[in-house]
Amino acid sequence: MALSLSRSILNLKSKRQSPLFLAASKRQHFISLASQFTPPGNAEFSKVLYRKRSGGLGAVRTRGSWWDLRDIEAANSSPSNPVTVSMALIRLWRLIGDDKWIIFLGLGALFIAAVSEISMPRILAASVFSANNGESAAFFRSSRMLIVLLIISGICSGLRSGCFAVANTLLVKRLREILYAYLVFQDISFFDMETVGSLTSRLGADCQRLSHVIGNDIHLIIRNVIQGTGALINLLTLSWPLTLPTLAICFLLAVIFSIYGQYQKRAAKLTQELNACANNVAQETLCLMRTVRAYGTEGEEFGRYKQWLDELAFIGIRESAANGLWNMYFVILYRSTQVLAVLLGGMCIINSHVTTEQLTKYILYCEWLIYATWRVVDNSSSLLQSVGACEKVFQLMDLLPADQFFSKGVKLQRLMGNIQLVNVSFHYPSRITVPILDQLNLSVQANEVVAIVGLSGSGKSTLVGLMLRLYEPVNGQIYIDGVPLKELDIRWMREKIGFVGQEPHLFHMDIKSNIKYGCPRDVEEEDIEWAAKQAYAHEFISSLPHGYETIVDDNLLSGGQKQRIAIARAILRDPAILILDEATSALDAESEYYVKEVLHALRNESRSKRTIIVITHRLSTIKDVDRIVVMDNGRIVEMGNHNELLLKGGLYSRLIIAQAESLVSEP
Repeated sequence: MALSLSRSILNLKSKRQSPLFLAASKRQHFISLASQFTPPGNAEFSKVLYRKRSGGLGAVRTRGSWWDLRDIEAANSSPSNPVTVSMALIRLWRLIGDDKWIIFLGLGALFIAAVSEISMPRILAASVFSANNGESAAFFRSSRMLIVLLIISGICSGLRSGCFAVANTLLVKRLREILYAYLVFQDISFFDMETVGSLTSRLGADCQRLSHVIGNDIHLIIRNVIQGTGALINLLTLSWPLTLPTLAICFLLAVIFSIYGQYQKRAAKLTQELNACANNVAQETLCLMRTVRAYGTEGEEFGRYKQWLDELAFIGIRESAANGLWNMYFVILYRSTQVLAVLLGGMCIINSHVTTEQLTKYILYCEWLIYATWRVVDNSSSLLQSVGACEKVFQLMDLLPADQFFSKGVKLQRLMGNIQLVNVSFHYPSRITVPILDQLNLSVQANEVVAIVGLSGSGKSTLVGLMLRLYEPVNGQIYIDGVPLKELDIRWMREKIGFVGQEPHLFHMDIKSNIKYGCPRDVEEEDIEWAAKQAYAHEFISSLPHGYETIVDDNLLSGGQKQRIAIARAILRDPAILILDEATSALDAESEYYVKEVLHALRNESRSKRTIIVITHRLSTIKDVDRIVVMDNGRIVEMGNHNELLLKGGLYSRLIIAQAESLVSEP
């Protein structure tokens, strides 16, 4: 017994050390950890099922409060003009452009296939009864017709599916192209108010869903309308008295669907809105995972994401319940047509009003009519959901692009680099009650090196945004070489400006492409290397395994190295105006030294002269500039060189002292 116990203990130890056991243990630990944030399944279902609702089962009645979506619509839907099916079809038809022939070819194949298929029940019944009556010639003739119709139907159905699938692919492509073009040409203020997750959701899932309108829903509706109409004509020719109850049932189905379809449209629109919000939270969390991990806020982020999933489940359960009710009504009414056909048809046979062959044809066409009605209703429901879900796409496509991209501005013969701001005031569109700049006046001479300093929130970076014409001043005017900035050709003007921001943003491409990104002229390898040397980046780039061909990755380069590549990008443009916005804020001492050397080299470079504007809070990097502008609360409070401002004993002097004390106090 002791030997058996020892073997059991050894087996347990070896099992615990096995990879499978360790993986299962980790998985179980994760499940227990996640359960701290997620309630058990039944409780979760009950919570979502009855959330924000009272009144017991009475609220679940067809017109009860359980179905009400208005509270979520009010919280998550922005006001917009509702898009009707006709509006959506007109806009999508225009997007198809010169490829409409594909749609027409598909519609032609659709019509032939639908007529072929709807002819089959009559011929099928005739062939069966001709065989039953011993009429071999009629039987073989009907059989040959069935085979021909089968081949025609198969070929045309395949052609129809292929044409509309191609049209769907082209429509998705054009929708995304046009929407993307509208987005990239919007004012910067638009991106201040929209989230990246929401916009990518519109470009992805919403455009894909909207393409189903023509690529899937409409052509299936047309096919089933043709087949249903053919079935109805055959029913009326066979026996119009028997057809009336079937028509009444079809009308009742249409009434029920009109209620169900509108509910589905509203629910689909909300689902797309909530999906966009959930995607935004997920994207934000995954992009900032290092911050999340450092602060240990995985649970909080999980809770934020789960909140949107709860809202989606709230809508989804009601959508599913509505779909269940619709299917219940449909099945009851559908089976009713079969029962009525047999009962009424049997009575007609007894009274010799119809023959058995006629009743057989009637039952087959009755089945076809109800099936076609169901498919029309089902595809109409999908159509309404697609249109309702994608109102935001049309809303974005209705936005007018920024005027600055399409207005024909002035191109100066040569940009000298004189900048003048006269009584400039500004507030952000999303915060109109918070003034950022107030009656600001500043003049920068060509080839002058000017530093702008001040406390955080004093308006330094906003001033740069106005110079780049990312925003328009609320009041006042900005002049470049004596010409109002808004009268200059914006593309030409930005070609003459080099900009390096606080956070160096590099694209997922090789270093060479990152350096020449946005350069308005063709450049050679020597030019790229020259710019990298000017930015003190050539040495570390050359040490990389693939040199300038190295693909930039988030973990490949340090912040200082990225910043020097960004500076090389700005230098390569050979700009008349160079703006460095907090370019040294996140740098270590070595990288800061290199940036100071870059500034010194640019200032004394004989190859070209330029106006340089430096925004910084690292005051040690700007002691040798021509002029220092000190800002506070959106105003200029001091101006002069380093020594002059120190003698004044004002804000600049206090900032210098505060920085010196912080350096001394560091261990």
